[in-house]
Amino acid sequence: MNLQDDDFTLLGLPQQFALDRALLDQQWRALQGQVHPDRFASQGAAAQRVAMQWAVRVNEAYQRLRDPQSRAQYLCELRGAPVNAESNTAMPGAFLMQQMAWREALEEARTQAEVEALDDTVSQAERAVLADLARLLDEEGDAPAAAQQVRALMFVNRFRADLGRRLEAFEV
Repeated sequence: MNLQDDDFTLLGLPQQFALDRALLDQQWRALQGQVHPDRFASQGAAAQRVAMQWAVRVNEAYQRLRDPQSRAQYLCELRGAPVNAESNTAMPGAFLMQQMAWREALEEARTQAEVEALDDTVSQAERAVLADLARLLDEEGDAPAAAQQVRALMFVNRFRADLGRRLEAFEV
């Protein structure tokens, strides 16, 4: 193992968006079992520090790959198309209009059922973006187009968080 390996190589997984979550979890547990600092307790402080670096690196890779948004963003970066969400917020007009319509619908929603219905709609849109990411990254190899879809997914995820907060307010 090499600390400089990309996350996929480190975890022994194919470098693709579509991942078998059970396999990812299995690989993570196996690696953590190998590098956990407790396994190196009898080898001294230096060995434990190195093991701790490995454990942190394995956890970072696992966290990045288990989240679809961060996995897609990471793949775009690996393939030379950084998402640059801070400086590139340009989105197609139709997408922006959809966002505005969702925001208005959320503002106008008065009942939990209305917010849940909107959440279902947005969840379907999220699944469509994820499917597009899988197609763009795994089938077409179009990282620049995938980077735009990652930015769209970021918008969708932010809005889903707003929906979640609104739904929580009904539960109080």
